[in-house]
Amino acid sequence: MDRILASMTMTYLLGTDEAGYGPKLGPLVIAASLWQVPDWSRNADWYHQLGDLVTRQAAKSQTLLPVPLADSKTLYQSGGGLARLESGLFPAMLAAGLNVDRWKDAWTAIAPHCANELLSLPWYRQFDVALPVDADPLLLQQRGRAFRLGLDQRGIRLVSIRARVVVAPQFNQLVDRWGGKGTLLSHETLQLIRDLVSPLDAEPVLVCCDKHGGRDRYGALLQHHFPEQRLEICREGRAQSIYRLGPPAGGIELRFAAKGETFLPSALASMMAKYLRELAMMAFNQFWQQHVPGLKPTAGYPADARRFFEEIDAARQRLMIPEHQVWRTR
Repeated sequence: MDRILASMTMTYLLGTDEAGYGPKLGPLVIAASLWQVPDWSRNADWYHQLGDLVTRQAAKSQTLLPVPLADSKTLYQSGGGLARLESGLFPAMLAAGLNVDRWKDAWTAIAPHCANELLSLPWYRQFDVALPVDADPLLLQQRGRAFRLGLDQRGIRLVSIRARVVVAPQFNQLVDRWGGKGTLLSHETLQLIRDLVSPLDAEPVLVCCDKHGGRDRYGALLQHHFPEQRLEICREGRAQSIYRLGPPAGGIELRFAAKGETFLPSALASMMAKYLRELAMMAFNQFWQQHVPGLKPTAGYPADARRFFEEIDAARQRLMIPEHQVWRTR
């Protein structure tokens, strides 16, 4: 593969997405996946380009390829278990050099900057589970090897999968700091992007993100996170906002578009964000069910979150856990 990459002009593709923006309980998770591809293909339809390697559909039971990589809303159904997410995520993680088999290992590998915040809360500190939760680990390892080989043969590299996790007390603090959760989402996403692109060489980078809370203008936010870079505003509008950072040739192009998760790297990010969020909610629910017998679990969305919070309130006060550690203000 190294000889293939050396003979090509390469570019990086970076996609982001989030899970947990709307709920009142549990963390906000922002994830990103970074790929290195031949430069001529940067604007390709990657589902068409990798048609025999990836699919938007759920994996067939024992097949190795194609690997399901799609918007998490396509693959995950509440109450349906995690196997459909795991069937694509674990092969992708193996292709990126990540081999995790415990819940705590996943956070350390994928969201290393957030470990202290997670460990500050008892429902995360006291929890662990073997991974994958529902899918067959042997099949996923075989699928991962087949996927990585297929990428290698095309001169494509899945460089990294990373996330930032904003737990409730930190979420509330940042909402107060930035004045709203849409701005919080933008700042956390751009910090994740900066963390991933800063170590890269001079090859160009294309970044695609979903729009943040309906925002159309991102120039000031980009200047905040990339103050040393020349900023060019290419387009700002309801459908899409496009910016360039750095020199006209090369540099970083950022696109903020509605339904940005149709971009393959963003679809993988969507799956990772949802998976980490669901694991976090598993820990959260198990903790409170230990203290409130018969408690029905919650996904954390507003209507049911209020029911759940009221049912745990006596236990929360008995355990001397502050409200702001549990309940998100926005």
